[in-house]
Amino acid sequence: MTLSPENKADIFRLHFVEKWKVGTIAKQLSVHHSAVTRVLTVVPKTSTHSQSSLIDAYLPFILETLAKYKTLTASRLYQMVRERGYAGGPDHFRYLISLNRPKPCAEAFLRLRTLPGEQAQVDWGHFGHIEIGKARRPLMAFVMVLSYSRKIFLQFFQNAQMANFLRGHVAAFEAFGGIPKVLLYDNLKSAVLERMGDAIRFHPELLKFSGHYCYEPRPVAVARGNEKGRVERAIRYIRDHFFAARTWSDLNDLNAQATLWCNGWSQDRPCPEDKTYSVKEVFAAEQKHLLSLPANPYATHERVEVSIGKTPYARFDLNDYSVPHTQVRRMLTVIGAPDEITILDAKGQEIARHQRSYDKGQQIENLSHIKALVQRKAQASHHQGQDHLSALIPSASAFLIKAFEHAYVLSTIVKGLLSLLEQYGASELELGVRYALSRDAAHPNTVRHYLKIRREEQGVAPSIPITLVDDPRINKQVIRPHDLKNYAKLQEPEKTSSR
Repeated sequence: MTLSPENKADIFRLHFVEKWKVGTIAKQLSVHHSAVTRVLTVVPKTSTHSQSSLIDAYLPFILETLAKYKTLTASRLYQMVRERGYAGGPDHFRYLISLNRPKPCAEAFLRLRTLPGEQAQVDWGHFGHIEIGKARRPLMAFVMVLSYSRKIFLQFFQNAQMANFLRGHVAAFEAFGGIPKVLLYDNLKSAVLERMGDAIRFHPELLKFSGHYCYEPRPVAVARGNEKGRVERAIRYIRDHFFAARTWSDLNDLNAQATLWCNGWSQDRPCPEDKTYSVKEVFAAEQKHLLSLPANPYATHERVEVSIGKTPYARFDLNDYSVPHTQVRRMLTVIGAPDEITILDAKGQEIARHQRSYDKGQQIENLSHIKALVQRKAQASHHQGQDHLSALIPSASAFLIKAFEHAYVLSTIVKGLLSLLEQYGASELELGVRYALSRDAAHPNTVRHYLKIRREEQGVAPSIPITLVDDPRINKQVIRPHDLKNYAKLQEPEKTSSR
């Protein structure tokens, strides 16, 4: 806030003549208290003490102590001068210390310039949250900027974990067609685990990754805005020129739009280093200076050890995935890719594969796992059938409750619905269940009747279920065909005997 000379004069008069406090002056002049303090701190010391003060005798000691211990607090100084006979109050003493404490010199920063292909800067940007079913996940933008040409790479993820951090790198290298020699990181947890002054402990996974791609990971110094300013300005540019007022259906759609924007609008802007050229033109000249991509990309899958409990499900990323029932009470390994997960046993053999869900609290099942368990424990089929119907048919729970109120045998009801599910499919069965509920007739016969009529109206031929008997005495039976010559003789006309 800029104060006029008249306001500054009023502050001086009210403070040094009228003896008003800083808060009172700020309230009466309608300015912030920090502005009042700033005006008073620039007054020469000779003008701030027109009369002798209790602190004058202790100023040499105070200044000497502050010169030796620059960050010593005013409260500790107050204790020290009190022990030496100072009789003033702590609040006024703290104010006097603020006037006499040595002020640090403002630091000037050099504008850093880099060579083509020499350096890129990396950072995360938070862009709110995304709702997927019951799950609410953070929407994180991975941003990499080439320091020379200012070419931007942008990709959105549902968290900022290490796996997505490395996936962003791989995608950026492929988009650039090469690798910068140095990558600058802020103090990200994915990059720097610990920092003590100039001593840095990098994340071991990032060190393995940088060794695979042969670049140097380098953290920026603390409070050095000139070293990481390119990526911070790029994130602000993304917020204002890409994300603002943008509509998208899902994460894939958003990333597709981000790719088009990076290859279009963002690289058609003038290059900040030389505005006579566009970012696209400068990047074309820089691209040949990038390091070549390795033959094999780095494996960026998530790898998590999970413990299987009593039920044959592995918990991974807020959801449960089925495993064979023989794997209960064991430790398994889940390998998470963006689109699917793979579950390995203790020997590293694949035992299950599922499509990945980003929802929350879902049970993703392989029917072969469930059928094997049902065959092993027939008594579990009733409850498993209910769970299976509830997962696929939204109205199944209400249907079963209504059937229970009518005193039907639930095992029979579940068996009938499962048979209809196999015959008609989930979407058709949902319509039939709703129809039966609307008629207050929660029985599979009502559903079956409705679905038959619906098929007739649609002109669909009814399916004929074929059930094979699982009996080895019948399956191994050999049937010998009869000789058809005897049947041919039956069609010959009878010969009349002549007399």
